[in-house]
Parts: sequence; C-alpha cells; structure tokens
Amino acid sequence: MDRINRLVDRLRESGFRMTPQRMAILRILLESTTHPTAEQIYAQVKPIFPMTSLATVYKTVALLKEMHEILEINLGDSGSRYDGNNTLPHAHLICVQCSQIIDSNSVDLSQLANNLAAQTGFKIDHQRLDFFGICPACQTSLIPQI
Repeated sequence: MDRINRLVDRLRESGFRMTPQRMAILRILLESTTHPTAEQIYAQVKPIFPMTSLATVYKTVALLKEMHEILEINLGDSGSRYDGNNTLPHAHLICVQCSQIIDSNSVDLSQLANNLAAQTGFKIDHQRLDFFGICPACQTSLIPQI
C-alpha cells in the first residue's frame, strides 16, 4: 500500500488529478501478477466505472511508463503487457503458445549490466531480459495422447 500512496503523491505533485478511474487503473497495475494488457485493465475497470474509456487506460499507462513506475513488455504482434507489480530489473519468461508471462528474479540484471558497462564503456540506463519458450501447461497440452 505504501507504493500506491507514494505514486498518488507523485502524480498529484506533478499536477495530475487522481480520479476514481485512475485509482482503479493504478491498483490493477500495481497488484497484478499477470502482466495485463491495456484492454484487460479496461475490462476490469469498465464494470465499476462505466464511463471510463479505453483511451483513459492508455493515457494512464503511458504516464506511468514515462514515470518509470511500470514496465512495458512489448510482444510484437501480440501487443504490449504491463508489469506494475515489480519494476526492479528482472527477467521475464514468456510462453510463445499462451502468452503467459512469469517473473524471475534468479538472474542479477544489475550485476550483468555493470559488467557489460565496464567491458564496453556503454552507459546503460535501463535493462530488460526476456526468455521465450513453452510453459509447463502448454508443454503438457502438446504431448500426444495415446
């Protein structure tokens, strides 16, 4: 809850109104572990606040992304998913069958970035590491039934 209060304060200090719709979008993003799309966020907000538009969701997501409060996971033709639950550098495992995204903190991306910067002189300002494959559930469904 501290993070949402801190973020609300930051938004207000930057001159943004905290409407009930924007609060609902924030809560969904910060509490979700499923990396929702903007459309999925909209589907959750719409029943509670019927006057909310998809544009409101996109504007809020863009603002939070610009503030580095959420991560965008661009999946190409499949669109973008958003991670507001864990904005620290971490790896994602992405299923190419069902598009499930799993967070992994088993790789120290900060150390990897520091090593790469030291080796190359490159100034790294952010990082992202994605692994693509087939999740256990989809692997099971691919096994032919005898």
